[in-house]
Amino acid sequence: MVLTSKKQAVVSALRRQMLELEGFKQAGASVSAGLGLGKIETVFPGGVFPLNTVHEFVYDQPEELAASCGFIGGLLSYIMKKGGMCLWINSSKGVFPPAAKMFGLEPDRIIFVSMRKQQDILWALEEGLKCTGLCVVIAEIEHLDFVQSRRLQLAVEKSGVTGFVIRSGIKTLGATTCAARWKIIPIASIIPDDLPGVGFPQWEVNLLKVKNGSPSQWVMGWKKGQFSLQQAERPAGRTNQLITQEAG
Repeated sequence: MVLTSKKQAVVSALRRQMLELEGFKQAGASVSAGLGLGKIETVFPGGVFPLNTVHEFVYDQPEELAASCGFIGGLLSYIMKKGGMCLWINSSKGVFPPAAKMFGLEPDRIIFVSMRKQQDILWALEEGLKCTGLCVVIAEIEHLDFVQSRRLQLAVEKSGVTGFVIRSGIKTLGATTCAARWKIIPIASIIPDDLPGVGFPQWEVNLLKVKNGSPSQWVMGWKKGQFSLQQAERPAGRTNQLITQEAG
C-alpha cells in the first residue's frame, strides 16, 4: 500500500509522539550536549540517549555488578548536572558511596537505601519513579516481568524521572517495556607509561536491546571526568547474540 504524503506525515508524527513517550526526544538545544557517550548515542532514535524512561542493566558475576554501577555513575555525572536528587536502592551492599566522587558526584545528593525483600525493593522503586523531586532512581532487583515494567514506564511518563534497574540472572530474562537493555563487562584498565597502580576504569559496553535502535558493542573507559571511547562500534558479539536469543 502506497501512502500519500499527507498520510506519511501523520504516521511520522505518531511515531515521533510514541518515541517521545518512551523517552526518545528529538535532538535539540536542550539535549545537544548528550551524556558524554559520543557515538554510542547515535544508535538511539533521533541520536538521543533516552531519559525519562527505564533502562535495564543485567549481570552474571559480582564484578559485572560493580562495572554496571561504575558505568551508571558516569551517566549520573551528566544527568545530575542540572540539579536534583538520586535514589539508589540496593540489596547487595556492593555500593561504596565515597567512590561517587570519582565520577564527579556529590554523595550527599544520593539517597542510599538498603533493602532485602524483592517486593519491598519493587515498591520503593515504583514510588521513587513517581516522585518529581528526584531525577534518577536506581534499584538492584532480581525479577521484573512485563506487567511490572509497564507500571514503572507509566510512572516515569508522568514524573519525568529516569530509572536504572540492575538485574542478575541474564539467562532467565523475559520481555519488558524498558527502553534499553545493557550488559557492562569490566576489562583490564590501561595504565599510562607502565606506571604502577590501578588505571582508569574500562568496560565492554553491550547494548543488547533498544527500541527502534541498533544493538551494538563498544569498549569505553572513564578518564579525566568523562567517558572515553577506546574502541569504535562493532557488531553485536557472541555474548550479545546468545542473550538476545535466550531472552526472545
